[in-house]
Amino acid sequence: MKTYTANENTTLKNFTDNVSAQASFRFRILLKEGRIRVNGKRVAGDCPLSAGDRIDYFLTPKEEAKEAFTTVYEDDRVCVVDKADGVNSEAVFSALKERGETYFIHRLDRNTAGVMIFAKTKQAEEELLFAFRERRAKKSYLALVVGTLPKKHAVEEAFLQKDEKRALVKISEERGEKIVTEYEVLEERGETSLVRVTLHSGKTHQIRAHLAYLGAPVAGDMKYGNIAFNRAHNLTRQRLISKELRIDGKGELAYLREKVFRSERNF
Repeated sequence: MKTYTANENTTLKNFTDNVSAQASFRFRILLKEGRIRVNGKRVAGDCPLSAGDRIDYFLTPKEEAKEAFTTVYEDDRVCVVDKADGVNSEAVFSALKERGETYFIHRLDRNTAGVMIFAKTKQAEEELLFAFRERRAKKSYLALVVGTLPKKHAVEEAFLQKDEKRALVKISEERGEKIVTEYEVLEERGETSLVRVTLHSGKTHQIRAHLAYLGAPVAGDMKYGNIAFNRAHNLTRQRLISKELRIDGKGELAYLREKVFRSERNF
């Protein structure tokens, strides 16, 4: 049994997604089988939670063992993990906090897999946050896209506008925040292409929206993608991996400059 306490008003589904990846994987089944209790009472569906509520998840050993992430690198200042798709970044953070002091630095979309870095000290947190703000954190991604891109390699500029109500972004040539996306086609596979993407700006849904704007949406993307292709191939999660992370660290994290953190996941 896994037991947690809600620290704010939320819903059972959101709480589960953010604190227990293993319970999140099996959420509907756990509800159906009566294996979630709130304040000692079984619940049969999503429900409101209040700060202070106790939530119990009755997981089998096999369910508890399902991997949400692996550790790529760890020392006394930072921890780098390789997150699985279908896992909220907040759930990874929650699991790491159970091991010891941990600070959240950046996130990946639930359905984007790959490398993330967390701080283990307050000083490391401050330096990593500065590194991300100053664009000293260099990230590259691996994407499987539908179709082909206009060039084998390009650095594309455009503008991005957020639609907060719909949780979407729109790409255009003239309005919004400027974005810069670099891509390189690694392999063409008939209906799809394998692409390396390097971000020169980091905006919400930038890769997914920009590649779709260029005519090659990420396979499995249900927001910006080719829905007919996704349904035909039974794809419900975008095929996108945060493949590589480099940190141009300063101060006590200067040693990170010599390291390249890579995800072992591939398509």
